[in-house]
Amino acid sequence: MLRSRMPGLSAILALALAASAFAAAPATRITVDVAHPGHEVSPLLHGIFFEDINYGADGGLYAELVQNRSFEHEEHLFSWAPVSRGGANGNLTVESLDPLNAKNPHYARMVVSAAGKGFGVANAGFGGIALKANDNYRFTVRARGTAPLRVLLEDETGRLLGETRFDAPGMQWRTLEGMLRSSSTALHARLLVLATETGSLDLDVVSLFPEHTWKDRRNGLRADLVQMLADMHPSFLRFPGGCIVEGKDLLNRYQWKDTIGDLATRPQNWNRWQDAVRLTAPNYYQTYGLGFLEYFQLCEDIGASPLPIINCGMACQFQSKQLVPLAELDPFVQDALDLIEFANGPVTSEWGAKRAALGHPAPFNMKMIGVGNEQWGEEYFERYPIFYKAIKAKYPDMQIVTGAGPGVDAGDQARWKLAWDKFRGGTPADIVDEHFYRSPQWFLDNVNRYDAQDRNGPKIFAGEFAAHDGPAKRNNLRAAIAEAAIMTGFVRNSDVVTMTSYAPLFAKAGAWQWNPDLIWFDNTRVYGSPSYHVQALFARNRPDVVLPVTLEPAPPAASAPARPSLYVVAGLDQKTGETILDVVNATDREVAADIELRGAASVVAEARATVLTSASADDENSFDAPNQVAPREETVKIPGPAFPRSFPANSLTIIRLKTGG
Repeated sequence: MLRSRMPGLSAILALALAASAFAAAPATRITVDVAHPGHEVSPLLHGIFFEDINYGADGGLYAELVQNRSFEHEEHLFSWAPVSRGGANGNLTVESLDPLNAKNPHYARMVVSAAGKGFGVANAGFGGIALKANDNYRFTVRARGTAPLRVLLEDETGRLLGETRFDAPGMQWRTLEGMLRSSSTALHARLLVLATETGSLDLDVVSLFPEHTWKDRRNGLRADLVQMLADMHPSFLRFPGGCIVEGKDLLNRYQWKDTIGDLATRPQNWNRWQDAVRLTAPNYYQTYGLGFLEYFQLCEDIGASPLPIINCGMACQFQSKQLVPLAELDPFVQDALDLIEFANGPVTSEWGAKRAALGHPAPFNMKMIGVGNEQWGEEYFERYPIFYKAIKAKYPDMQIVTGAGPGVDAGDQARWKLAWDKFRGGTPADIVDEHFYRSPQWFLDNVNRYDAQDRNGPKIFAGEFAAHDGPAKRNNLRAAIAEAAIMTGFVRNSDVVTMTSYAPLFAKAGAWQWNPDLIWFDNTRVYGSPSYHVQALFARNRPDVVLPVTLEPAPPAASAPARPSLYVVAGLDQKTGETILDVVNATDREVAADIELRGAASVVAEARATVLTSASADDENSFDAPNQVAPREETVKIPGPAFPRSFPANSLTIIRLKTGG
């Protein structure tokens, strides 16, 4: 019995060799040279990218609660249903004769033959209308006709929650407005608009907004979703996309001039992402209620520089591949010039006056514009320089973002290489937008990607990136830590990597087209993924200048099979005088390190540390466990310029400390 439990000689030798190797392994040492600051860190380094994908705008950030409010969906009564109460009878149709305006020509017509207790329509919003007890909701409608209106809020059982009434509007279009107060909380309420007498009634732009939006603005945004963005402290906001800028075809492209002014005159447009809808929400449309004025206001609210992207005369190259002939590009170029004037022009200019008329006389101080989204090939490089030349001629200080195609390696290598051959061959470029959606290992292998980047060439914008873990592309800690690792490389190379943003930003539960995503929400709740916390931590702790870091043993080259245990970057916050140390442990084991602040005569005895980790690299956040992976704050005792620190498995640690000398 005893013999059977004794390890064999080979096992003993293996254990001895392992112990010997472990003992011989050099200790991890992090040296930060606090006496010799390096280059400045780009103040725009950490931003956000918004695209209306995953119901990010309508049904999401845009607080409108009525879906298909103008009956312009291809199925004109999509999300609407006829309602008859108490013996009422009538006919419901969608008409276009003598419309409210030509840009949105359809409206609902109710012809009531028996009034009963009301005949009309009901709208259940985006998977139900969520109401809070004792909150107010602003109802508006453009209406005409001979019948009075009764407007109701009901829960899913038919229980009345709120009500208001209007007299018959008459035979000319009128705007009717009233406030409804919900008596109870409901997750799946609906809005009813009923005609209460015989006659006819036409309805258009039927709208319901919570009174409390972000900054309590009319036509406003969901306050909780904007707060998630504000809490990230983003330095810029890229908008409105993405592939929706291109459109499936040119008719479907995003046209910014359609998105300003009276809501009733903003034409509806089907979303290019509707082809990719997988779950419960077919035929995804855009109202453009969240338009360019609202985007610029959002940037102003959260302290982010605006980066609008304009169509360059090319539809999506993955879909229709439509091109505007070079001789017909002038209107597209003029749209770009007019946009800059709308954002920055004085109130005496044509488009500056239009901005002022919309309630914002002060300019938005826009400094960047993107020409095209993710275009590639010779077709793009025939068109892009035309925009570049025209914009620079009128606005020489405007920074122009240009694309390098949809990827940076593998099957996209030829497109990416052509772009950089063009830039190195004389095609002008200020900032080049590179996109990479890759595995966590790719991110770890490419931490040093920009170490050898030409410092005399264009700046880099890592405009869309996310680590995709496995076929399911999970929003887990493993992916977030890989992103944190490559972000240490972004900070270290922030003299050339001027901007970065994760993508996509938002996803609505039950109505998404793409994952992983930074922020998940439903009609009442929101949580940040582990990746959200990584982005927020880097943005909140951006240093002003980098500090030289030596890591021993030194990380291997990107091509080497082994990877370092830790990824480290450091910098100085000149406002607070704090040294900021970012350490990423992408392994499944705790790593102990000796840290030396070289050049520091003394260190304040207490420092702050923020640690993001969890029990498993597979851990994710959810509505039921929104903080399973969330940062925790610690107070760290610092005995002197040299001190030990252990870094948990699969973790990001940010230490802020003050030195003297």
